[in-house]
Amino acid sequence: MSQTPSKQNNPLLSPFDQAPFSEIKNEHFKPAFLSAIEEARTEIDAIIANTEVPTFENTIAALDYSGYQLDRVSSVFFNINSAETNEEIQKIAQEVSPLLSEFGNDITLNEDLFNRVKAVYDQRDDLDLTVEEFTLLDKRYKSFSRNGANLPETQKKRLREIDTELAKLKLKFGENILAETNKYQMHLTDESDLTGLPDGTKEAAAQLAKSKEKSGWIITLDYPSYIPFMKYAKSRKLRKELSLAFGSKAFKNDELDNQQNVIQIVNLRHERANLLGYKTHAHFVLEERMAETPEKVISFLEELLEKAKPAAEREFKEVEQFAKELDGIDRLEKWDGSYYSEKLKQQLFDLDDEKLKPYFKLENVISGVFKVAEKLFGLSFKEVFNVDKYHEEVKTFEVYDENKNFISLFYADFHPRSGKRGGAWMTSFKSQFRQNGEDSRPHISNVCNFTPSTETKPSLLTFNEVTTLFHEFGHGLHGMLANTTYPSLSGTSVYWDFVELPSQILENWCYEKEALELFATHYETGELIPMELVQKIKASASFQEGMATLRQISFGKLDMAWHSQTPSDITNVKAFETKAFHGTQLYPETPETCMSTAFAHIFQGGYSSGYYSYKWAEVLDADAFAFFKEKGIFNKEVANKFKTHVLSKGGTENPMVLYKRFRGSEPKIEALLERAGLLSV
Repeated sequence: MSQTPSKQNNPLLSPFDQAPFSEIKNEHFKPAFLSAIEEARTEIDAIIANTEVPTFENTIAALDYSGYQLDRVSSVFFNINSAETNEEIQKIAQEVSPLLSEFGNDITLNEDLFNRVKAVYDQRDDLDLTVEEFTLLDKRYKSFSRNGANLPETQKKRLREIDTELAKLKLKFGENILAETNKYQMHLTDESDLTGLPDGTKEAAAQLAKSKEKSGWIITLDYPSYIPFMKYAKSRKLRKELSLAFGSKAFKNDELDNQQNVIQIVNLRHERANLLGYKTHAHFVLEERMAETPEKVISFLEELLEKAKPAAEREFKEVEQFAKELDGIDRLEKWDGSYYSEKLKQQLFDLDDEKLKPYFKLENVISGVFKVAEKLFGLSFKEVFNVDKYHEEVKTFEVYDENKNFISLFYADFHPRSGKRGGAWMTSFKSQFRQNGEDSRPHISNVCNFTPSTETKPSLLTFNEVTTLFHEFGHGLHGMLANTTYPSLSGTSVYWDFVELPSQILENWCYEKEALELFATHYETGELIPMELVQKIKASASFQEGMATLRQISFGKLDMAWHSQTPSDITNVKAFETKAFHGTQLYPETPETCMSTAFAHIFQGGYSSGYYSYKWAEVLDADAFAFFKEKGIFNKEVANKFKTHVLSKGGTENPMVLYKRFRGSEPKIEALLERAGLLSV
């Protein structure tokens, strides 16, 4: 029987700068959590036991710097659970999540600690605080008051129970989606079933089948497999099968079903909000967002809907008519949308993703996004091979500024694996902060699921994957360029409806000739992407933007439906969802599918009552990029303003104040509508 690792031989409990991935074994995690929680408790107890009068320094700052070891252990573990998980790690996650939830409650519900925080907060106007210190004090006080510090003991107990239960349910929700994704495969043995598919997709499918010791081709629900099949496969029958498999994830009334998880999560969130004195979960969440209230969010979504719906309906009719003329399709279904939209796009713009892919070799796109960051913000990236990694596919880079100062460590992990959840995200293994005169620099990571290389071709990205890489890298820059004192205000620790600005604005450079010339060269010939293709990319940028906007609005409305009303009467997830989607749906309903049961953003991630943020941030990014366009997309003065007032400031000030300091005025929705081609509708 193996011995529980002691503190001495547990790599997670020795001080480390870079995460020691190769030394970590699964059995190290739980003891590391238990020890780090204990250490953090000791630090909290010391703050409470301090006999001196509570001050900003001995209470608020001390609290923010506490739990450092626990933060490091958590970031390593939960990033691995997302990017390189297995059943054992998932089991550990189920065990430690309630412990972390309980510890969090032990802090926010600790009366003695709250009394010290409140004592500092009550004299805030008499203290000579910097803007950042004032923000931290306000945030810290609210982290107590908004999480039950003022509740009577019985209600505090119930709050703890709710938080423990929610931690488990959210994990289970995500595990079910991953299991469903991994469980499904479409095994094809007749080559005619692959008609229409690009060679690269066919080769990847053959390679996957071979790796599973099968003949033929295997298509999966991972995006690099699923999306090209839906976009190019001629077989309507197989597109339907794949679409229904994708849309019915965790909606099959079996052991991986998420319907009850959804209902339990929304009811517990609602109960929690009520306990804390808020009408709904959305009211609770939005108090700490730029949008402020559910009413404002709903009004914002309705305003966009009014502009986008006529365009979306016109675009839908256009693609419906096109499908009828081309293939006699009488009724356009969900599994037809990507296929006929792509064909129509090719006809209108003579632009095919497959024509573009040779110009977007992954390594070149990485180099391109680095060059864009260099031209804008003076950063340089040096690939290093001595950094410990959690998987051999991960690339690591050291980041320096123009004065050769070390800025950040950057990890990049680009391809799908069975242990990696779908989608793309930015995360960090270490936050930036300043303490005792030392600027501790961050360790930032981008994780994606891009088209992998095959035996005959390198990894060639679709244009959508190129914009995704730029998007996540924008988040990465927000983390890398952090320049704050306190860890909880650093990098992407900002209001949720502001966090997408740095990511979404960077996507704009993918459409600009000046930026594309830096990296878009043919992987075989080295030829620069022809300018006619660049013009077509720009011309097609707003293709079906009405439909795309309507889709995002529908997700935002679904999120608000789940979280801005009393959910106690909801018994049927599908029926509730259908009602929430009313007025935003273009395609016929498919009874076999359900969005909510796989809507990880709001039921597993941090986007509950926040999905509208994508469109909100698009208003910010369109308005901000208009400033760059006006002065030049690589204008140093504008870039420096963006770096100084947005990227480096984290959550140290109200985001609207920061934005206005960068832009000179509040953002205007017209910039987004103009870019999307929706102003004339």
